[in-house]
Amino acid sequence: MSQELWQQLKLEAQQVIQQEPLLASYVYACVLNHSSLQSALSFILANKLSDDVMPVVTVRELFDNAFSESPEIIEEAACDIKAAFERDAAVSAHLAVILYLKGFQSIQVHRLAHFLWINNRRELALFLQSRNSEVFGVDIHPACKIGRGIMFDHATGIVIGETSVIEDNVSILQQVTLGGTGNEKGDRHPKIRSGVLISAGAKVLGNIEIGVGAKIGAGSVVLSDVPAHTTVVGVPAKATGKPCSDTPAETMNQNFFD
Repeated sequence: MSQELWQQLKLEAQQVIQQEPLLASYVYACVLNHSSLQSALSFILANKLSDDVMPVVTVRELFDNAFSESPEIIEEAACDIKAAFERDAAVSAHLAVILYLKGFQSIQVHRLAHFLWINNRRELALFLQSRNSEVFGVDIHPACKIGRGIMFDHATGIVIGETSVIEDNVSILQQVTLGGTGNEKGDRHPKIRSGVLISAGAKVLGNIEIGVGAKIGAGSVVLSDVPAHTTVVGVPAKATGKPCSDTPAETMNQNFFD
C-alpha cells in the first residue's frame, strides 16, 4: 500500500505547486525532494519535533532507523493516511494528511516512541512523548499499543495511558481520555477493540473493554465494559442502542439516536 500511496502523494504535490506557487518550496522540501514515504515522513516529523537541544538531524536519524528496522511502521502510517482521507469530511487529498493533520502526525511520533520503548530506550521514548504533547497537544504514553488505520480527528487534548490498547480501524476525536481511575498500578487502562468510534470529550477510565464496533457518545464518562456493537452515552455512560454501522469508526456518525 505504501508504494501506491507514495505515487499518489507525489501527484497531489505537483498539483498543489501548480495551484499555489507560494507553497512550491515547502512541498518540494517535504515531498518531492524525497524518494519514498518513509523519507518524507522522517523529514516532516523531525522538523516538527526538533528543538534547540535536539537537532533535526538527530531526530530524523531516529525515525529513519525505526523505519529501517521495523518497516511495518510505514505500512501502518499508510493505513492511517487512508483512514484520515476516507473518514474526515474536511480532507480532500492524501497530501493534506501528512502535511497538516496533527492527529496523523502525533500518531506517527508515538509509533517511534513505542519502537524505542520496546527496544529499551525508555528515557528517549519519554522525551518524544513530551515533545509530542508540547508540539501537537496529544499525550500518549510510549508503552501504549496502537494498531493501524487509526484516525485522531482534530486531536487536541487526547490523553492515552500506559497500558491502553487500541486495535485497528479506530477513530478518536478531540479531548478524549483513555485513562485510569486513580493511582493504581499494573494493567489499568482501557482496551479499545476494532471499529470503535470515541466521540469528542469522552472519558474512558479503567481497565475496561470497549467491544468491537461500539460507539461512545460525546462527553460520556465510561466506567465499565461496553459490549460489541453498542452505543453508550451519558455520565456515567449507559447503553442507548446499537450503531447504524458495524464499524462506526468509518462512518464518523456521532449522533446516538440511531
